Amino acid sequence: MKRLLLISNSTLYGSGYLDHVESEIRDFRSDASRIAFVPFALFDRGKYANQARDRFARMGCTLISLHDVSNPQRLVEESEAIFIGGGNTFRLLKGLYDFDLLSAIRRTVERGMPYIGSSAGSIVACPSLKTTKDMPVVQPPSFKALGLVNFQISPHYLDPDPSSKHMGETQEERILQFLEENDLPVVGLREGAMLRVEGEDVTLKGSSGVRIFRRGEKPVEAAPVMRVDGLLHVAEMCA
Repeated sequence: MKRLLLISNSTLYGSGYLDHVESEIRDFRSDASRIAFVPFALFDRGKYANQARDRFARMGCTLISLHDVSNPQRLVEESEAIFIGGGNTFRLLKGLYDFDLLSAIRRTVERGMPYIGSSAGSIVACPSLKTTKDMPVVQPPSFKALGLVNFQISPHYLDPDPSSKHMGETQEERILQFLEENDLPVVGLREGAMLRVEGEDVTLKGSSGVRIFRRGEKPVEAAPVMRVDGLLHVAEMCA
């Protein structure tokens, strides 16, 4: 049974790195204590790995970064959980392709290894990175991502501000543009929100809600704590 924890943001205003999701991570990972870390979303992989390693150590976990080992695929296979952090989604996906990790991660997650993703790490769990807001600072071989879930995520979702004088596109408008070309549900994941996937069950958790977009339909609001797989047509799409 696939198990994923897909988090909108690593840091919530007023708290430290992963503080707002610590209790959920502890509960989700169960007794998994050997964590493989994917640091490719940031340029300074060593600094990023140190930050994540220190934070997970406070949760009683040993975190090993893929960039520190000679065989990253083996590390993925032998770990008890995987954490993919946030940063630039294009850079992250290119790293996964460069190290030929997509198949290894898919296999282990399909076998039930817990997958924790934050921001860009949540997007690459989706079929593609097409709902990212990041700049393409590098070019991955494909937009195709891990495809661990059958919907897209747009993290750090911001609602349109009716008082704003900014004339650029809102996040909602960009998601609607995506749906003009693609027929996949999109979850606008607000800061503080996360999705916990257990098999085909998808539960919205955290401190804020989501806005769910489907092609040809009006967006739907959901608040924690509630099941949202029915809104995403997950069971129907997996059939």
